[in-house]
Parts: sequence; structure tokens; C-alpha cells
Amino acid sequence: MRVRTVASPVPPSPGAVPDPGDRGRVWTLGNVVVVVGVAAVAITLAWYVLPGTTSRQAAPPPPEQARAAPVVAAAPVRHAVVYELTGTGGARNLTYVGGGTDLVQSAEVTTPWSTSFTRTGPGDRTEFYSLSAQHAGQGTLRCRVLVDGVVVAEKVVNGDGSQLICTA
Repeated sequence: MRVRTVASPVPPSPGAVPDPGDRGRVWTLGNVVVVVGVAAVAITLAWYVLPGTTSRQAAPPPPEQARAAPVVAAAPVRHAVVYELTGTGGARNLTYVGGGTDLVQSAEVTTPWSTSFTRTGPGDRTEFYSLSAQHAGQGTLRCRVLVDGVVVAEKVVNGDGSQLICTA
């Protein structure tokens, strides 16, 4: 009588390196992943590249967009501007915004002093007018800005060295 010995399967210990010849379930799972990936790529290509393979509807035309009103430049408007300085003792460091938005400066002026010009600009834009000076003596110094004959700014200061600013 012959006795045959069968070795019982021993589970591998944790951390053991599997035998490279034993592909078992890992090889089968890898094959499934590759096959599913190739099928997904094939279906995607057939859907987007090959005409007539699917029943796709044409995209609807884009909705008509509202058109903006054309931009129309405002008609130019002309304004008569007058700057005035009155008082005693004169003024130093006179600065004002002139025609065409130029800054004009004078180191010293005697009072009464005034200048006038015409400024032309777009009718839809607010214009800026400014006159500043430093009092050069005792008493009062007064400034006024008139636009088209209407006083739009006025200020009075007292004393030597007082700063005066009229803006509109």
C-alpha cells in the first residue's frame, strides 16, 4: 500500500512577496480593466466621429441677441468762463484751470484780477472749474467763478497767507 501525502495549502504570511509566476486574480482584474477602457474609447469615438451612427439632433440656433443702441456723441457745448479775484494786498501762487483743461499759474498778481475764456466740451460731461490763490496782504481776498454769467463758486478769506480755493 502506498500512502500519498498531500501538502495542505498554507496562506501566505502578511507582507510576503507573491510568486511572479502566480498571476491569479491580479492578471484577470487587469484584463477586465483594459477591455472596459478600450470599449469606452471605441464607443466615444463612434459617438462623436462617425456620422450617422447615432440619432443626434442638431443644436438649436442661438437666441437672437438684443442689439445695443448706437453710441451717439453728445453735441459740443461752449461755456463762457470768468475767474475773478478782488480784495486788498494782491495774491500769490495763483493757479486756475483754463480753457482746454490747462493749468495756468502766476507767482504774484495784483487785485482786482480777472481772466475769461471759452471752454468747449461734450454736452454730456460735467466740466471742472478751479481757482486757487494765497492772500498776500491784510484785509480780505475774494474769488468767484462765473460760467455763462452765473456764479458757480465763491469764497472769501481774511489775513496774510490765507489760502483761497474756488471750485465748481
